[in-house]
Amino acid sequence: MLSATEVWTRILDRARHELPEQTFKTWLEPTQAISVDEETIVVGSPDQFAADWNESKHAPLLTQLAPIAVGHPLNVVFRVQEDRKSRTQMDFFVAPPAEIRAPGQQKGASINAHLSERYTFDHFVIGKSNELAAAAAHAVAQAPGKAYNPLFLYGDTGIGKTHLMQAIAHEVFARRPEIRITFIGAEQFTNDMIGSIQNRAMHDFRRRYRETDLLLVDDVQFLKGKEATQEEFFHTFNALYEAGRQIVLTSDRPPSEIPGLEARLVSRFQWGMVADIELPELEHRIAILRNKALLDHLEHTIPEDVIRFIAEYVRSSVRELEGSIIKLLAYASLKHREITIDLARDALRDKIRLADPAALTGLTPQAIQMGVAREWGVTPEGLRSKTRTKALTAPRQVAMHFMRELLGMQLVEIGAAFGGRDHSTVIHSLDRVAAVTREDPAFAQRVGKLRAELEALAPGRAAVH
Repeated sequence: MLSATEVWTRILDRARHELPEQTFKTWLEPTQAISVDEETIVVGSPDQFAADWNESKHAPLLTQLAPIAVGHPLNVVFRVQEDRKSRTQMDFFVAPPAEIRAPGQQKGASINAHLSERYTFDHFVIGKSNELAAAAAHAVAQAPGKAYNPLFLYGDTGIGKTHLMQAIAHEVFARRPEIRITFIGAEQFTNDMIGSIQNRAMHDFRRRYRETDLLLVDDVQFLKGKEATQEEFFHTFNALYEAGRQIVLTSDRPPSEIPGLEARLVSRFQWGMVADIELPELEHRIAILRNKALLDHLEHTIPEDVIRFIAEYVRSSVRELEGSIIKLLAYASLKHREITIDLARDALRDKIRLADPAALTGLTPQAIQMGVAREWGVTPEGLRSKTRTKALTAPRQVAMHFMRELLGMQLVEIGAAFGGRDHSTVIHSLDRVAAVTREDPAFAQRVGKLRAELEALAPGRAAVH
């Protein structure tokens, strides 16, 4: 009797001749046979979307091909593979690499050390926007607990902070397989602490965290306002630091800009190296896309001119670049067309509209600055200046708020529109407008009125949230 893999291979050999090559590569190559009996073969897809798509679009054809391929009727059913649920989005469209064994499985001391195979230094593309952070991460991986301790990485969402953090863990683990590594989000640290309190197991909680050799905590901004968690984290930090064990932290803003964070934690987070990661420039975005194409065996599928086209218009995060590739592949498969610039323009038209000022029908950063300046009785030049008087600070913050909400601009782009302010200043401005809007009905009404006037400059265009 044929195995599930042998049966599926025979069916795929038939399907390859019935489906467009791009469709086959995108949707069927990443699948894997799970089980087979006399009536049904169960096939694993990388995620629920891919499983549903294959079930509706390809299962009927594959079921028809089964008698030809294996000599008897066989229903083809798609399911999500359990071991692929945690894989990155790009993996949905390519055959998976071999899973690595989490360092935490080597010793019981690690709590959550599942690491992505992709998040290594070899797969991290270095450019001007991240070279300092990458150099610091390499130094930490070479000499944990000695070079920079703690290492604090900050920047906007989706630009590589977690990648660098996990790359450190990969490198350290490769050098010292016996090491105890804890990779965790700040929210999970809080949840673990709450569970330990409820179960009267705080001694075990403290031992697990304070005896680890490498502590990596993602998104420490979520510690804000949690006094008990901050108290526990403070003592955990001290225990590890005094023992010479490495600590790596990430956040969407620098330590001094995290609201509700105790001063003693802010101080400790700044003891080592604080490095920011900015948005990638054009050449860096091209290099990132080329690397993705090479990594996922798409270099012959996505032409060079399409890569440049995407890099030109998708100017935000690495995650956004990755998402554009996924959307383009899905769109090409749906339309049964080869990937060209025209196809990319159709598939990514929403992103292109946001990136192209000519497509905004009058709603531009300059228009927002003019509208806000007129409402507050100041000048657009004043908003862009370095002056920090109260008369300019409030309207400047409102203008930043509208650029984020109505144009979907990235933090660094907004900062550049106001004289080169850094993204932490923009974050503070956005938080401030949100807070005052909640607390001051008159201010909220004023902002709402101005918003309606600005939206009128771009009829038919929905706001970006």
